Amino acid sequence: MSLTVDYYLAPQSPWTYLGHARFVRMAAEAGATVKLKVVDLGKVFPVSGGLPLAQRPPQRQAYRLVELARWRDALGLPMNIQPRFFPVQGQAAARLIVAVDAADGTAAALALAGRVLAAVWAQERNIADPATLAELLAESGLPAARLDESAGLQPVCDAHTQAAIDAGVFGAPSYVIDGELFWGQDRLDFVQRRLQAPSSV
Repeated sequence: MSLTVDYYLAPQSPWTYLGHARFVRMAAEAGATVKLKVVDLGKVFPVSGGLPLAQRPPQRQAYRLVELARWRDALGLPMNIQPRFFPVQGQAAARLIVAVDAADGTAAALALAGRVLAAVWAQERNIADPATLAELLAESGLPAARLDESAGLQPVCDAHTQAAIDAGVFGAPSYVIDGELFWGQDRLDFVQRRLQAPSSV
């Protein structure tokens, strides 16, 4: 019996970018069902003790850059750890990912999410710009109409954010399997073990 993973992501999160392709691959290999939940960390942080990047102490900000560079190099991913368009508002991209999930399926939405994340962290593109989102749709082979369709989907994104809060999520990416929370792309080894556990019993 395959497992279901609630995948909480933020479309502008560097840590989500670093883990996205690995998670998608391991979920597919395990035959897991992924429920994509795009969250607004600006609403998650205040109720979970988190702080926006600009409000964190200088030591934490500096160490974040060290860790990003370490993971970039370890994973061999293209990444500018201080990209031109960051911080960036992610709500429009979130709505678009939700629209694609509803109309084209989770696989297409996951692929688009990967493109959105790469746009920020590898390509110096502004995901708050509708023109950039239209380009990403075209590059994904998806209908341009999805951008218009996404305009009314903020309530769905808000519901995803509330679901994250209810599940105890406090950062992105987070993965919830049968109520068990795994926070951060550096916990993906544990996610993989959990996904493989039913077949090893």
